[in-house]
Amino acid sequence: MTHRFPIKEIARQAGVGPATVDRVLNDRPNVSHQTRNRVRAAMDELAGQEAQLSARGRRLFVDFIVEAPGRFSTEVRRAAERVLPEIGAGVIRPRFTFQDVMTEKEIVAALERVRRRGSDGLCLKARDLGPVRDKVAELEAAGIPVITLVTDLPTSPRTAYVGLDNANAGRVAAMLLSMAMGGRGKVLTVRSQDDFQGETERFAAFRAALPPDMAILDLAGGAGLALETRRRLEALLRNTARIDGVYSMGGGNAMILQVLHDAGHTALPFVAHDLDAENRALLAKGLVTFVLHHNLADDMRALYRTIAATHGLTPPYTASGLSDVQIITAHNVPG
Repeated sequence: MTHRFPIKEIARQAGVGPATVDRVLNDRPNVSHQTRNRVRAAMDELAGQEAQLSARGRRLFVDFIVEAPGRFSTEVRRAAERVLPEIGAGVIRPRFTFQDVMTEKEIVAALERVRRRGSDGLCLKARDLGPVRDKVAELEAAGIPVITLVTDLPTSPRTAYVGLDNANAGRVAAMLLSMAMGGRGKVLTVRSQDDFQGETERFAAFRAALPPDMAILDLAGGAGLALETRRRLEALLRNTARIDGVYSMGGGNAMILQVLHDAGHTALPFVAHDLDAENRALLAKGLVTFVLHHNLADDMRALYRTIAATHGLTPPYTASGLSDVQIITAHNVPG
């Protein structure tokens, strides 16, 4: 068994004698299975302690580039800053670039700025566009790990994805609306952008899971912004006599509800995403029925730990596994 620690140090950590450690390291007999496991665990613990010592005083600059309305960016910043005291891998300095809508050129330029000035890691929420994927490849080649947040760039060489299981969220939304609508009727779906892979994945899974007697009226392209989504939704509703439920994947829900109310569509079962301040208020008023939520703080913990491990400051770690959806109603809103 390869190792880099003195036998006496391993023995102290494991609480056994040096001779026992020597037998384990050289795979000799007369050592119990439990003792072998304890010696191996002690070596892992020593590796973690060594990484923590090497991280002391180290500064990690982590950049955030997020294309999203302010209501979501605020939640990202809050979560990113809240978990910092829990991360023992040096001093992490987050740097935020938030913008409601970014053109392809603006996204690429922001990524290039990160590459030029240097960074220890990047959290990216952006549309799945070819030039963006190409720039992610350049960042990874420059030793800057890129972790996508909430919406992925699955064919890029990014280091990891953190965030919601979007396909499962779409299936859950279909189940909730099917129950609320009795398995029939027309659902208005609202998406911010076609190029956000996360929303596309939610929509595809939602559509596939709907019963045959439920139809979709789809609206995409408002970027989650109130004025643009309002304009598009008002135009759509002029030729729509009936809506029986709503699945909003991109936000702007207070405005969506107001436009629906003005057009005579009221008291509809409504599924939204993200437990931001707006959706909390709408839940409390009974205007939104369900919010599909996941814990952004968990995403940030996985993000920071992946970056620290990439730089050898902690034992190997890569964010894996998707955050499962939590169903929030007016009766179980977390504090």
